[in-house]
Amino acid sequence: MHFPSALLEAVEPSNLFVVVFGICTVFVGLVCIILIIELMTFICRKFEKASPAPAAKQAAAPAAAPAAKAPAAIENRGEIVAAVCAAVAEELGTDISALRVVSFKKL
Repeated sequence: MHFPSALLEAVEPSNLFVVVFGICTVFVGLVCIILIIELMTFICRKFEKASPAPAAKQAAAPAAAPAAKAPAAIENRGEIVAAVCAAVAEELGTDISALRVVSFKKL
Protein backbone atom coordinates (compact mmCIF):
# COMPACT_ATOMS: atom_id res chain seq x y z
CA MET A 1 0.00 0.00 0.00
CA HIS A 2 1.39 3.39 -0.97
CA PHE A 3 0.79 6.46 1.25
CA PRO A 4 0.98 9.98 -0.10
CA SER A 5 4.03 11.93 1.10
CA ALA A 6 1.82 14.62 2.72
CA LEU A 7 0.23 12.00 4.98
CA LEU A 8 3.62 10.61 6.03
CA GLU A 9 4.90 14.07 6.95
CA ALA A 10 1.83 14.72 9.07
CA VAL A 11 2.28 11.46 10.99
CA GLU A 12 6.03 11.81 11.56
CA PRO A 13 6.70 13.42 14.98
CA SER A 14 8.82 16.52 15.14
CA ASN A 15 12.24 16.47 16.75
CA LEU A 16 11.08 18.78 19.53
CA PHE A 17 8.25 16.40 20.42
CA VAL A 18 10.66 13.47 20.66
CA VAL A 19 13.04 15.42 22.91
CA VAL A 20 10.27 16.66 25.21
CA PHE A 21 8.68 13.21 25.39
CA GLY A 22 12.05 11.63 26.24
CA ILE A 23 12.81 14.15 28.98
CA CYS A 24 9.32 13.73 30.46
CA THR A 25 9.76 9.95 30.45
CA VAL A 26 13.06 10.25 32.32
CA PHE A 27 11.59 12.55 34.97
CA VAL A 28 8.52 10.36 35.43
CA GLY A 29 10.87 7.41 35.95
CA LEU A 30 12.92 9.36 38.50
CA VAL A 31 9.79 10.37 40.40
CA CYS A 32 8.71 6.71 40.46
CA ILE A 33 12.10 5.70 41.88
CA ILE A 34 11.82 8.38 44.57
CA LEU A 35 8.33 7.19 45.50
CA ILE A 36 9.51 3.57 45.73
CA ILE A 37 12.42 4.61 47.97
CA GLU A 38 10.10 6.62 50.22
CA LEU A 39 7.69 3.69 50.45
CA MET A 40 10.50 1.28 51.36
CA THR A 41 11.81 3.73 53.98
CA PHE A 42 8.33 3.97 55.50
CA ILE A 43 7.98 0.17 55.60
CA CYS A 44 11.44 -0.33 57.11
CA ARG A 45 10.78 2.25 59.83
CA LYS A 46 7.51 0.54 60.73
CA PHE A 47 9.28 -2.81 61.11
CA GLU A 48 12.11 -1.17 63.05
CA LYS A 49 9.71 0.36 65.56
CA ALA A 50 7.78 -2.91 65.87
CA SER A 51 10.81 -4.93 66.99
CA PRO A 52 12.48 -3.50 70.13
CA ALA A 53 16.25 -3.22 70.08
CA PRO A 54 18.15 -5.40 72.56
CA ALA A 55 19.26 -3.67 75.74
CA ALA A 56 22.86 -4.77 75.18
CA LYS A 57 23.14 -2.72 71.98
CA GLN A 58 21.68 0.35 73.65
CA ALA A 59 24.05 0.10 76.62
CA ALA A 60 27.14 -0.53 74.46
CA ALA A 61 26.80 2.65 72.43
CA PRO A 62 27.44 5.17 75.25
CA ALA A 63 30.28 3.04 76.67
CA ALA A 64 32.21 3.14 73.39
CA ALA A 65 32.63 6.93 73.33
CA PRO A 66 34.79 7.35 76.50
CA ALA A 67 37.00 4.39 75.56
CA ALA A 68 38.91 6.43 72.94
CA LYS A 69 42.61 6.72 73.79
CA ALA A 70 44.85 9.69 73.22
CA PRO A 71 47.10 9.11 70.20
CA ALA A 72 50.55 7.79 71.10
CA ALA A 73 53.63 9.71 70.04
CA ILE A 74 55.27 8.48 66.84
CA GLU A 75 58.89 7.75 67.63
CA ASN A 76 60.29 7.93 64.07
CA ARG A 77 58.08 10.78 62.86
CA GLY A 78 60.81 12.53 60.84
CA GLU A 79 61.59 9.41 58.84
CA ILE A 80 57.91 8.82 58.07
CA VAL A 81 57.41 12.43 56.95
CA ALA A 82 60.53 12.20 54.74
CA ALA A 83 59.30 8.97 53.13
CA VAL A 84 55.83 10.40 52.47
CA CYS A 85 57.33 13.59 51.02
CA ALA A 86 59.61 11.56 48.75
CA ALA A 87 56.64 9.51 47.50
CA VAL A 88 54.54 12.62 46.87
CA ALA A 89 57.41 14.39 45.09
CA GLU A 90 57.99 11.35 42.90
CA GLU A 91 54.28 11.13 42.03
CA LEU A 92 54.06 14.85 41.23
CA GLY A 93 57.35 14.84 39.33
CA THR A 94 58.80 17.68 41.39
CA ASP A 95 61.81 18.13 43.63
CA ILE A 96 61.35 17.22 47.30
CA SER A 97 62.53 20.70 48.32
CA ALA A 98 59.44 22.15 46.60
CA LEU A 99 57.17 20.47 49.16
CA ARG A 100 56.22 22.04 52.48
CA VAL A 101 54.60 19.89 55.16
CA VAL A 102 52.09 21.90 57.16
CA SER A 103 50.71 19.13 59.36
CA PHE A 104 51.07 15.39 59.62
CA LYS A 105 48.63 13.28 61.65
CA LYS A 106 48.23 9.58 62.16
CA LEU A 107 44.76 8.45 61.09
